[in-house]
Amino acid sequence: MTKRLMCLALFAAMAAGVGAQVEDGGAKEDEGAQLESGGAQVESVTNAPQVEPADTAALGEAVVCGARCVQRADGMWIYPAQELLDAATDGYSLLAKISLPRIRVDEAMGTVTALSNLGTVQLRINDVVATRDEMLALDARAVQRIEFIDNPGVRYGEGVAYVINIRVRRAASGYTLGANLLNAFTALHGGETVYGRFNRGRSELSASASLDYERFHGAEYDERATYTLESGDAVTLHRRSLDQLSRSLGQNAALTYSLSDTSYVFQARLTASGTLRPDKTDALMETDGTSYRDRSTSRNFTPSLDFYFHRDLRRHQSFTANAVGTFIRTRGTTEMGEGAPYAYTTDGRTRSLWTEALYENRLRPFTVTGGVQYALRYSRNRYAGDASALNGLHTASLYVFGQLQGRVGRFTYTGGLGASHRRYSQGGALQHFWLIRPKVTLAWALTDRLRLKYDAEVSQHVSQIALVSDVSIKRNAMETLVGNPALRPNRVESHLLGLSYTSPRLTAQVQAYYRRNPHCNMAQYIRRDGSFIYTQTNEGRVNMFYVDAYTQYEVIPRRLTATVYGGVYRFFNYGADYRHFYTSFNGGCSLQAYLGRWSLGAYADNGWRFMEGENRGHQAGAWYLTATYRATDALSVSLFAQHPFSQHPLTYSAEVVSRYVHKDITQHHRDLGNLVCLRLSWRLDRGRRYRDIDRALEHKDTDAGILGKETAK
Repeated sequence: MTKRLMCLALFAAMAAGVGAQVEDGGAKEDEGAQLESGGAQVESVTNAPQVEPADTAALGEAVVCGARCVQRADGMWIYPAQELLDAATDGYSLLAKISLPRIRVDEAMGTVTALSNLGTVQLRINDVVATRDEMLALDARAVQRIEFIDNPGVRYGEGVAYVINIRVRRAASGYTLGANLLNAFTALHGGETVYGRFNRGRSELSASASLDYERFHGAEYDERATYTLESGDAVTLHRRSLDQLSRSLGQNAALTYSLSDTSYVFQARLTASGTLRPDKTDALMETDGTSYRDRSTSRNFTPSLDFYFHRDLRRHQSFTANAVGTFIRTRGTTEMGEGAPYAYTTDGRTRSLWTEALYENRLRPFTVTGGVQYALRYSRNRYAGDASALNGLHTASLYVFGQLQGRVGRFTYTGGLGASHRRYSQGGALQHFWLIRPKVTLAWALTDRLRLKYDAEVSQHVSQIALVSDVSIKRNAMETLVGNPALRPNRVESHLLGLSYTSPRLTAQVQAYYRRNPHCNMAQYIRRDGSFIYTQTNEGRVNMFYVDAYTQYEVIPRRLTATVYGGVYRFFNYGADYRHFYTSFNGGCSLQAYLGRWSLGAYADNGWRFMEGENRGHQAGAWYLTATYRATDALSVSLFAQHPFSQHPLTYSAEVVSRYVHKDITQHHRDLGNLVCLRLSWRLDRGRRYRDIDRALEHKDTDAGILGKETAK
């Protein structure tokens, strides 16, 4: 009898695991999940036991849980345990508790960082880019799964290293009111967010507003620079800060209306963000005993309007369209005192339009996806004072892509092909750039728990808009930053080979990665009449190779989880007149404990050590302690300790190894040491009833294209 119960429980759990991967009422199935006669085989997932208690099969003495981690060709799907969802107070809290590989989540600052130079982290909720306020307002208890894509497909565009897509259920009735209030005890820093969401029938109206403020003292900058002149003589300077102040006060607001049914979603959103008072940086500096001040102020205002439409055409087909318009207004002043006084002002306006159309056909043997993206941008930035210039830059980009994804037996495959075209117009200069972007991913399930994966891709890297302008800005008495209108995007070739293993309590992976960047944008110092020009040119190549591993283990099921990751990285830099190589180790670890109403967390990493061109950099390490207490279903209190037991933690260090310029740079920050923050999270739900997945949209522009002292540092 016991054996029968166990067999029934196993079958029910596997059915729940497969069913959890079917979206939109069964219209969209996971290509990798299957049941075979004579036994249960779910692609690399017959294991992980972490899902909600509602998905747990309990029969007599046997308790079998559904899948926690589903390995896929482009990454993995994670089904959080109910204990984790109950402990998470917002989207950042949820991601911090999951502990994804090569990802740093700062709950107090509301940031998610890729600990690599492969690109950015793109956060999505129900498959479309999410704002910070949306992440703070996320109801973790409505989350179905987290999709971690560590090799994004051709549809995600360029410069994206990782995609984190959080799938949540959509409310069909009732309302939610909430607040997320964070304030620091040891420094003047905080963020206050309030939000509301109202549902009736097929309509939803939501609004959010946030206020962020910061006033930091105690940044300690130290730079020792050596300049080699044409005569062969060397000039050595020691720059350091005696006192620094940085302050900011900004706001964000959004109003969203959506209309949806079982087969369509329409959404319109108006957002506005900006500074309530000018952001300010004021530093008392010293160079070889001579003191002076560096000051800067800036203010901006950015409204954005976006529309989103999704329609299920038939049982297996869908169409999606986006259109986003953004306006950016920026104004600023900069004063530098080293050597002769130098001051200028900036006044910029940027208008952009981004559109996308996407078609998907989910056939049973494979899924076909095709789409087109088109973007227009016009920037007009005026520099007055010592950096007098008027810079107008027109940019147009077209991206067409197609993708085929499916499986044959134990093999899953993804093949994609994209074609991108960029056009730059600046003054009398005009540039065109075409790139064909193939991508192939092959995965082989060696066993039910062991998977081998290979990925190859060609993508492109585009420099900051400011760097292709024809403006020159003084950085200090010896250096001038000069834009290069002839700078072109470059192709990036990458190969990845990975092996992953999953079991009920263990998730592990090891991978080798090689990346080649020919004719890429590389920094260059040009020596001219006793001064040094810093610019970027297309020459040489930068290659990278690494081997890293990631392991997550449930020490005590549903109570204590440990994560550790790390790897060895090798960098190869070939410039027009130099070769530089560098080897580093990058890694981190975390612990998450769930003790009833309490959840405790600890995280640490050694940052990101890298070398690009002639710059050997170190994005400094971080270590955090977190404690959350859920007082009621509506109220949670969290305490964060950032960089505990450190008075002046290192925030950045670098070494410049040009044949003309050598620098050793370090920066410490007193206010970031022993930083303690308290957050109150309150949420009131009334009459909530959930149904299909909702979609939101946020693709507004953020790059104003202003060239300044800190650009490309």
